[in-house]
Amino acid sequence: MMTCLVCSMFGKISAQQKQDPWNENQLMNPAVLAAKIVKNETKDIVIISVGPEAIIKGSVDIGPTHEPENLEKLRNYLKNIPKEKEIVIYCGCCPFVKCPNIRPAFNLLQELGFKNAKLLNLPKNIKVDWLDKDYPTND
Repeated sequence: MMTCLVCSMFGKISAQQKQDPWNENQLMNPAVLAAKIVKNETKDIVIISVGPEAIIKGSVDIGPTHEPENLEKLRNYLKNIPKEKEIVIYCGCCPFVKCPNIRPAFNLLQELGFKNAKLLNLPKNIKVDWLDKDYPTND
């Protein structure tokens, strides 16, 4: 019986990983983005919050993209942005596995043909993975 439970749990984890629309190369390390912000090297990057608050310095606040009106707001915002532009989205409301916002937003970026879409790698949340490290924030 225990083996079946483990197999069942592993199956759910594998199924979840297959549902993620990004791959390992599309995850951006927070330290990398923070360094670019500190060095003023973000003129060619669009940083977008798809969660409850735009905490990261220079980011655009779209709002939680699990809400259809905010997903549409993101679609409209992206209309005039070149498809080659580096786009970094983040939420950070909760761990990736539970986040209701990053998958709809990332799927939209892919659907619209953005070739350099990234997801900020905040596996736990914005507090632990950004704020506790004293990375740059909007004041």
